[in-house]
Amino acid sequence: MIFAGIDAGSRAIKLVLIDEQSKILTSDVMDQGVKQAALASKLLKQAVRRIGAEPENITSLIATGYGRDALEFAAGTVTEITCHAQGVINQIPEARTIIDIGGQDSKLIRLDASGRVHDFVMNDRCAAGTGRFLEVVSRQLEMNIHDLGKYSQNADKRAVISSMCVVFAETEILGLLASGESQENVVAGVQISIASRIASMAGRQITEPVIFTGGVAMIPGMAQVLENIIGHPITVAENPQMTGAMGAAILAAQ
Repeated sequence: MIFAGIDAGSRAIKLVLIDEQSKILTSDVMDQGVKQAALASKLLKQAVRRIGAEPENITSLIATGYGRDALEFAAGTVTEITCHAQGVINQIPEARTIIDIGGQDSKLIRLDASGRVHDFVMNDRCAAGTGRFLEVVSRQLEMNIHDLGKYSQNADKRAVISSMCVVFAETEILGLLASGESQENVVAGVQISIASRIASMAGRQITEPVIFTGGVAMIPGMAQVLENIIGHPITVAENPQMTGAMGAAILAAQ
């Protein structure tokens, strides 16, 4: 049997196929677009054919994420909070806090002793605490977003980014660069800014182990910055961008 999970995020569509033992058969990701259903369907067809099957061979499919309601071919939809929790618990059963930073939102999810969602805090109103902020910075500095971590490691100080809105922060960054601030210091300042917003969401209610998921978790240096700001050790989930899709696939199997 084949079970599928699709995480239709704001910036990318992620897909995981598993068998009845929750073993990953294949996974894939593609950029999000206007025609979400068509893109997700294309991704699904590519994935199942890669393992020698066809879409009609899928036993069940659950959709999650920002665009989940657009995927009418799914058997059902589940919130990304539940799917991220399921995906993390499948990897790390003892997890108690999940920090998920995606393209356009960030979430802090608290789990109880049985691994169920106890409560959560979500920021989907301001891009300054999300991957979108890093995209803006990488564009301004004309570098690959995955190279930002290497730059921040060479900073001799962290530039202060005070704007709470990514639009104003972009102007602030341009001003810092124009005044002679190094690219390395600006990148370090942006990473601190993102981590500080996550810390504000969490308050003092952080229980270990803390697991880091989402596309931003793949950016070198971000986990260490978060760890320093919140004062707790952080474990990056295996293949952190796919955690929500993995959780959706497991729920499809259930």
